[in-house]
Amino acid sequence: MKNDNTKPLSKVIRIDESEIRGHLDEMVRGTVEETLNAMLDAEADDLCNAQRYEHSPNRVDSRAGSYKRKLHTKAGEVEIKVPKLRKQTFETAIIERYRRRDISIEEAIVQMYCVNR
Repeated sequence: MKNDNTKPLSKVIRIDESEIRGHLDEMVRGTVEETLNAMLDAEADDLCNAQRYEHSPNRVDSRAGSYKRKLHTKAGEVEIKVPKLRKQTFETAIIERYRRRDISIEEAIVQMYCVNR
């Protein structure tokens, strides 16, 4: 006896947990990368006393491009763009100068966010 309420198996949704985890990991890694780059830009703006391309009489320095650097975090490897300045050496409070692996970068982001609020 056939039940009319049965649906064909082709309409069953299958969830691939590993694929979902991969997407979530990539989202977290991307967010960490974007946040770090935004924080580095903000630090450069503070050192220059003006935002990028801003014409201001208070400007004390200007940008001279940036260089890319890989950093290993708990969220995975991220690529950061470290700003270069014309008159002064850019030193960030976020990442130590020659460090390539930082397991506490997420904690630093949270601390800096809380301090700036």
